Amino acid sequence: MNTSKKGKCPVMHGANTASVYNVMEWWPKALNLDILHQQDTKTNPLGANFNYAEAFKKLDLEAIKKDLKVLMTQSQEWWPADWGHYGGLMIRMAWHAAGTYRITDGRGGSNTGNQRFAPLNSWPDNVNLDKARRLIWPIKKKYGNNISWADLMILAGNMAYESMGLKTFGFAGGRKDIWHPEKDIYWGSESEWLAATKHRYEDDSNRETLENSLAAVQMGLIYVNPEGVDGNPDPLRTAQDVRMTFKRMAMNDEETVALTAGGHTVGKCHGNGDASILGEVPEAAALFEQGFGWINPKGKGNAEDTVSSGLEGAWTTNPTQWDNGYFYLLFNYEWELKKSPAGAWQWEPINIKEEDKTLDAHIPNKRNNPIMTDADMAMVKDPIYRAISERFYKNPAYFSEVFARAWFKLTHRDLGPKSRYLGADVPQEELLWQDPIPSVNYTLSDTEITDLKGQLLNSGLTPTELINTAWDSARTFRSSDYRGGANGARIRLAPQKDWEANEPERLQKVLNALTKLQSNLTKKVSIADLIVLGGSAAIEKAAYKAGVNVQVPFAPGRGDASAEMTDIESFEVLEPIHDGYRNWLKKDYVVNAEELLLDKTQLMGLTAPEMTVLIGGMRVLDTNYGGTKHGVFTDTIGALTNDFFVNLTNMKYSWKQISDNLYHIVDRKSGATKWTATRVDLVFGSNSVLRSYAEVYAQDDNKEKFVKDFVKAWVKVMNADRFDL
Repeated sequence: MNTSKKGKCPVMHGANTASVYNVMEWWPKALNLDILHQQDTKTNPLGANFNYAEAFKKLDLEAIKKDLKVLMTQSQEWWPADWGHYGGLMIRMAWHAAGTYRITDGRGGSNTGNQRFAPLNSWPDNVNLDKARRLIWPIKKKYGNNISWADLMILAGNMAYESMGLKTFGFAGGRKDIWHPEKDIYWGSESEWLAATKHRYEDDSNRETLENSLAAVQMGLIYVNPEGVDGNPDPLRTAQDVRMTFKRMAMNDEETVALTAGGHTVGKCHGNGDASILGEVPEAAALFEQGFGWINPKGKGNAEDTVSSGLEGAWTTNPTQWDNGYFYLLFNYEWELKKSPAGAWQWEPINIKEEDKTLDAHIPNKRNNPIMTDADMAMVKDPIYRAISERFYKNPAYFSEVFARAWFKLTHRDLGPKSRYLGADVPQEELLWQDPIPSVNYTLSDTEITDLKGQLLNSGLTPTELINTAWDSARTFRSSDYRGGANGARIRLAPQKDWEANEPERLQKVLNALTKLQSNLTKKVSIADLIVLGGSAAIEKAAYKAGVNVQVPFAPGRGDASAEMTDIESFEVLEPIHDGYRNWLKKDYVVNAEELLLDKTQLMGLTAPEMTVLIGGMRVLDTNYGGTKHGVFTDTIGALTNDFFVNLTNMKYSWKQISDNLYHIVDRKSGATKWTATRVDLVFGSNSVLRSYAEVYAQDDNKEKFVKDFVKAWVKVMNADRFDL
């Protein structure tokens, strides 16, 4: 602080801007619960009761599509359109919004409109996309709450393609905006933009060793470096990066070639100037810039003087129309390395015909060489990619169809199942990557539900077996991309039935019993519903043993997916390798168990209090993997009591570390070990925030509150994938 009398600041200087006052920087080893605060809706200016799905239904979709198409060719003086058409810029905006998605944890993607916030709004690869969002602001302003920024950015990309001649596959709304940066997403450990790729690879020579769960090869990139690996041109090596990056987005080789070619059929790269003189990124720009970054002080600062990627030029002869020109140029010319005006490596054709050159985007009657990035050259240098490219070149209609479908997948992959799709342009076809689930047409009365609960409890299965199966079925849900969950009962199918985390032998016993029960029902109820109802019945019984009469709400309507409806490879990434709720780690990891628990909790869409009450309940219900007793701080196992919290906070005991993830709870007087625990158990007593929750549930007057809160959190997990409720 400035402590001099002259100009002394009346408040703590920098308290609202300087990170030095961040609690986590004082104590960097403390457990950071910020990842769970992303579920907080208090920052939403539309209010907790705002229903976006209902608002979207009021949207005049045809009118906004028309407005967007008109916008494409209305070049504005403050940011002139290339060739008088904003299509390329809008497609890049939509592409970069969707392109951050990675299948490993479902995070990133277009679903939240996170491109508006740091760090994405200031990534090097997103340079000048702040202009694209500002260009569509008048349309957002006009249609207001009826369309989110997230939906509008993708729709703008669709309309850009349509205005240039592509028949798109469709569009679905339903993406809800967030209102603060997504601090929970891990983009990499680098502390500088575009740091060398070696930081992300276990073995830099093996591009398949890219760190999990990352997809981009460098900090600040959406995919790969356009100049080559670490800026060194080598199409065959770049092909390895492209293949791994797109695989992490659930794209196969054909989809990868289609997306690369289709994305580069229109628009251009910008590098006609010195990139080093550009101004600050949006997040660091001066107040008077009003959210704009990368201001170019040279010449006009835009139009022919625009600097973005550093490469300069268009990929095709006609960059404002959908055609097959990309492949025509790739296959009909030899290409050589050259430097752009900004000093970036790019490939240019040798002895190109004048009519195949590209008209300048802003200077009349001037023609320029088209260009290719290192990734583009990979499409003809890599043998597999080349064969696909040749097929597309010979059959333009097939290329257009494959691209349209791949573009739809790219922009909708994180929107979840088709049941979440909104609008009249939703394709009728159900796609395998949408994880289809058959609908059911039965209802269950309260009497029938009560009868089923009795049959489940008398099926020969223990309450623990019923609870664990219900939990294991539902815990796969990811709020990041709305995949997984109990609906579909895919726990019956490969690959889930064989996952170590699901204890296959125990699981098969339960499934056999449920299948037998189902076969004897006069009204056929899905296995998915029986799995969830079995857990509900067991929890009600456990609550009764604890002296609390409670009914666990149950909503029937889940279907049973078939093997044909299940993409085994894409489901493999949902396999749990840890589950703090069942006190299980597949192996020792560099990351502590409690940090893994936070990541899992956030993906499941749970808050810190919900995590706390679920852990406490799961422990006394004896749900630990393999039946271990770590954290089972109770003498009445199987009763839904608050004993976990009571004994965790009881100063009658002391705590002794045995190994990194094993602790003994010792009676202070006798010295005898009363219980054992893991890091996940003890963190609820050591972390100040979690302890404050634990103390609430340990209170004598909150025994019933504990049960009711547990039931509420449990039902939230069971219904997380019920988008019809």
